Amino acid sequence: MDNATIQIKIQQRLNKLASQDYDNIECWQIVEAFNKGQVTWSRRQLHGINTKQEGDEQSKRRIDDMQVLLTELTVNFNNKDLFVEVPALPDNYFEWKRITVDATDECCDEPRKMVVYLAEQGNVDELLRDKNKQPSFLWAETFCTLQNNTIRVYTNNEFSVETGKLYYYRQPRRIQILGCSDPYTQLVSTANVECEFKDDIIELLIDEAVKILAGDIESFNIQQIATQEVEGNN
Repeated sequence: MDNATIQIKIQQRLNKLASQDYDNIECWQIVEAFNKGQVTWSRRQLHGINTKQEGDEQSKRRIDDMQVLLTELTVNFNNKDLFVEVPALPDNYFEWKRITVDATDECCDEPRKMVVYLAEQGNVDELLRDKNKQPSFLWAETFCTLQNNTIRVYTNNEFSVETGKLYYYRQPRRIQILGCSDPYTQLVSTANVECEFKDDIIELLIDEAVKILAGDIESFNIQQIATQEVEGNN
């Protein structure tokens, strides 16, 4: 679905196609509301705060809807004491999925793929001490934590890690409308950037944007209808 159609649909649902009153919606407001709607809708789907109570990959529909945001990235590590560290999360990072690493030790030069579990930072000391949960090259298992926009994969100085692959959900791509002032950069957009989701999801995102804009202009009846539409058809 192109941006012109999105604009028309949003204006139609706000009853602003022919309105000349003070509630006219400018194009930058549509861009901001639609992009905000993409983020809020995506967070609900990944976390399961929706009418179906289905979170990340809990149904075929959720897998199909969110796969466009699922990203694979090769990462390098800095060696630290007891762990290796990815220096920084990607700029477009949205939500964690998993990480895999290839490890070697003094007795095995052939890289071994490790199973890496995401753990809480508060449990690190206990996990390093627990014989059943501490990093083990023999069992090809370890754990990682997220802290200060970095990823720490713990080795307990038992093995070495050179590279790995990070799987994560990235931020939805922001739409831009040609000739419209970009609300994020304050520059006039020189090209159309269209929504990357499927048309059926864009219909929900339109209702999401309408809900936001209707709240901004205190049109509560329209806001209620849009809220029912975006969740009832999820």
